[in-house]
This record gives sequence, C-alpha cells and structure tokens, in this order.
Amino acid sequence: MQKFFEMDEGKKRVAFYTLGCKLNFSETSTIARQFSDMGFERVSPDSEADIYIINTCSVTDHADKKCRQAIRKFITKSPNALVAVAGCYAQLKPEEIAEIEGVDIVVGASEKYHIPQLIESSGKGKVKIYSCDVDAVNDFFPAYSSGDRTRSFLKVQDGCDYHCSYCTIPLARGKSRNMPIARIIEQAKAIASQNIKEVILTGVNTGDFGKSTGESFLDLLKQLEQIDGIERYRISSIEPNLITKEIAEFVVNSRKFLPHFHIPLQSGSNRILGLMRRRYRRELFAEKIQMIRGLMPHTFFGVDVIVGFPGETEDDFTDAYNFLKELKPSFLHVFPYSERPNTPAAEMEGKVNPSELKRRSALLGELSNNLHAEFFKHHLGTRQSVLFESTRKAGLMFGFTGNYIKVAIPYDKDLVGKIVEVELMEFNHEGFVTGKIC
Repeated sequence: MQKFFEMDEGKKRVAFYTLGCKLNFSETSTIARQFSDMGFERVSPDSEADIYIINTCSVTDHADKKCRQAIRKFITKSPNALVAVAGCYAQLKPEEIAEIEGVDIVVGASEKYHIPQLIESSGKGKVKIYSCDVDAVNDFFPAYSSGDRTRSFLKVQDGCDYHCSYCTIPLARGKSRNMPIARIIEQAKAIASQNIKEVILTGVNTGDFGKSTGESFLDLLKQLEQIDGIERYRISSIEPNLITKEIAEFVVNSRKFLPHFHIPLQSGSNRILGLMRRRYRRELFAEKIQMIRGLMPHTFFGVDVIVGFPGETEDDFTDAYNFLKELKPSFLHVFPYSERPNTPAAEMEGKVNPSELKRRSALLGELSNNLHAEFFKHHLGTRQSVLFESTRKAGLMFGFTGNYIKVAIPYDKDLVGKIVEVELMEFNHEGFVTGKIC
C-alpha cells in the first residue's frame, strides 16, 4: 500500500469538521495548524478535499448519529479522499466507525494529536484503528483555536474524575489532568500575538484545574490576567462545588475576567441529583449563584440541565422546573436524557417515554426563552462594552457584551474585532438587542 503523502504531489487539500464541545473545537484548530505547517492547504468542509479529518462527539445518541451522517457525507463528496475519524465517538466505538465503508483511519483519544504522522504511514485501502484503553489516556495535548479575529478557545483542562451515572466522558477522555500554568501562559501569549481580544477557558471541568500539577485554578486566573494584548476572558464549564468565594471575588476585581459563568446543574431535583451521582445538592447550587450575584448583580449564568433522567417522575420534573423558575439563570442548555452504553444510568428503571421527554424538554425550552428575554430586557438603556464579530446578516453585525448579551448594529467593517461602547436600545425576539454606538 502506497503511503498517502507519497501520492500525487498536487493533493494538498485538507478539510476539518468538528462536532460537539468547544474543547473539540480548540483541538481541531490545533491539529489544523499542524497540517498548515506541513504545507497543506486548508479548505472548507463543504469543498472537495484530499483528506477529511472529522473530530467527533459522543455525549448523546443523537451526537453519534450526526457523526455517522457527517462521515458518510464527506465520503460521498470525495470518494477518493482519505477519511480520518477522531474524538470521543472514535474512542468509545472504533469498530462501529471502522465498519463504515470509506473510512480509512479511526483514531482514539491519546492518538488524535498524531494524525498527520498516522496518515503519513497509512493509505487508502484497509482501515486502520489507532485506539487505546482509556486508562492510557494520560497525556495533555496543548490546544487553542485560531482563525477567528475576535476570540479563541484555550484548553486548560481535560478529562474527568467525577463518574456521574449518565456520562461517558471519563471513558472517552480519561482522568482529570492539565498542563502547568507556565505552559498555558505560553499558549495565551501565542493567542495574544494574533491580535485576538477575547479568550474562553475551556475544559471538561475547568475548576478542577491543578489536580495533576499541584496548582490552583485561581493561580491560573491571576497569571492570565497579566498577559498584555488579551482584553477579555470568559470561564466555561465550572462545576458548582468548585466555585469558591475567592474565585468570584477575583472576577469582581478583575480588569479582564467577565461576569459570565457556564455552570452545569443537570437537575433541580435533589432526588435526581442523587441518582445522577452529582457532588452537590441544589441548595449548594443556589447558594453559589446568590453569592456571585451578590458581588456582580448583572452576571450571565448559562446552566446545563438534563431532562427525563431515568426515574424522573412528574413531581420530580415540576420540582426542578419551579426551582429553575425561582433561581432565574440567564439561559438553560436543555439536554433530553440519552442512554449511553456502559453507564450505570443505562441499567436504571423508570425510563421516561419519548413523548413525555419531548413535552418536558419543550417546557424547559420555553422557560429558557423567557429567562433569556427577561435578562436582555433588564439591561435595556444601559451602556455596555461590545466586542464585534465579522458575521454579516441582513445588513447587521453582531457582538457580545461582557455579560453575554448579543448586540446588533448596522454593519461596519472597521468595527470587526474591536471593543466599543454601545447603548442597548430594543429587544428583538430573534435573540438579540439592537444597539447604538455611544
């Protein structure tokens, strides 16, 4: 079998397609830079390419389905292309992917960062699987996204030690781990050198940072604050039990860290939280929200919620719904429960039927829309600093305030990637606020 890189010298086009979380996005971007450094031309996944790299997700059954659809789409688009599939789905179900005709390489969690080298030693023909036991997934691959003029996703943590009863992330990504702060600072400086104004700290559980290096998340925040060139930071995916008063007080006094937290709740019912094997009760979650609000009243809270967990009765759902309605987070990321193989929840009784699951999801979705609109309207008439993006739609450009309110103004290419002061004028039911430059 001829090595792929020894084939026609004209074949230099590589396309990347990412499914799932921002952590995947940062890793795909880093792999893409490896190919660029080797002289490959990066093309859109909508174009014909010679190599397709598909970085997959497996958080739900629907995610698996989307991965399979994407794989078949690219095989059909370019039948002669080499197709490499990586990510969580590839780690958990490599044989299932290998059975799809046209797939050439399946790469597990510890090997996906070596995709260029694996492709170099492979070729079209017999599928190769480079997967591994999850216990061997101990390396930390530095990653950040690039190519966006406004923001970058910086990976600061990977893996998880929590083993919630519904989740396969520990099986797909291994144990909680991180790089030393000094190396993350190097990554952040590389981002700053590209004139990117905003960084989102990403990980499976960012608050668990430091477990493998003896450092702390707060130490990381303090050192990131000192980097010249980066003007804004956001914290994503931090567990409620790991949010300390010291972290909140640091954000209050920070010149760069924004009043925006993404915190998974998963259920507003204590009984269901117990079945999920979460490490807190809802009272602690509410306490953390109120603590932060007491310091920063205008904080945006994005909250993850799983609906229809096995055993969730109508009373459990109503209890959870009322808790969220009273707590008033800014936005709900609603996930219908999806049974995952090799998890304790898959063996639990009391499965919620599909029609009831759909009804409960719709109710939480409606609550989220109402909470989101209420949060936006509360800030009308205020002046906010907005970082504008390059996207243009119907003559408008969009950006976000520090507390994550989406703002639209008439398009002006000179404002792309810049932070400007804007007065928030009117709420639009499409999910943004119109603004006027001050």
